[in-house]
Amino acid sequence: MKEHSKIQRILPHIYLWIGIIIIIFPIYFIFVGSSHTSAEILAAPMPLKLGPHLFENYRRALFEGTSNMGTPVLVMVKNSLIMALGISIGKIIVSLLAAFAIVFFDFPGRKFCFWAIFITLMLPVEVRIMPTYKVISDLGMLNTYAGLILPMIVSATAVFLFRQFYMSIPREIAEASQIDGATPMQFFRSILVPMTRTPVAAMFVIQFIYGWNQYLWPLLITTKTNYYTLLIGINRMLSGADVQIEWQIVMATTLLAMLPPVIVVVLMQKQFISGMTETEK
Repeated sequence: MKEHSKIQRILPHIYLWIGIIIIIFPIYFIFVGSSHTSAEILAAPMPLKLGPHLFENYRRALFEGTSNMGTPVLVMVKNSLIMALGISIGKIIVSLLAAFAIVFFDFPGRKFCFWAIFITLMLPVEVRIMPTYKVISDLGMLNTYAGLILPMIVSATAVFLFRQFYMSIPREIAEASQIDGATPMQFFRSILVPMTRTPVAAMFVIQFIYGWNQYLWPLLITTKTNYYTLLIGINRMLSGADVQIEWQIVMATTLLAMLPPVIVVVLMQKQFISGMTETEK
């Protein structure tokens, strides 16, 4: 086995630490900025040490908001959480049922249905945004949680993932459940869903982050401040024409907006990795 020199062993670690610093420094910059006043942030150069206003700024962000937008961050966090959880859970339920029907039911046009769903991967949200907005508007769902969630709960990616998983399950299991007298939905609930735990966990992480980071759709259908998500709130904080932007509150809100996705990934990292890499079913 070829031995590597000391430099060859050290270089990968140096590159790793450089990458970590490049990624972490903007987050540290935001954290430090959220502990100063707006005047100190706009000063040149901005201080790179924690200031004395950390708790005051986060208290204002959470419970009061900025002067040009009085919606507290807690309200926007609630809206973002409802939207992200609704989209992720809704997508998983719909995709599980769609994949179950495509794999375990023999009906005319089954392959056509799958490919019709799969082709929608080539149609991003932006392409169908206007007709979707028209439908939601006609149904009176503007400025509602249903309007934020329902148009986003169908996912071709999730249907494809669960279909591939179900195709690897031996048909003998379905036949045995039929012999035991189980109905299709009993087979689905009692056997398939427990077997799909790791793919479901992986898909939940992906779809939660997708729902949390939605910007264009909430921007279109929310005009009332009590339905703003965090990303929309940050945009509104930066759009005050005649009001001085309170950068310390903006930075505190930005940091708070990063926490829930990070928490979800950290808590579910083992299930996520298993769901993405597991080959033995």
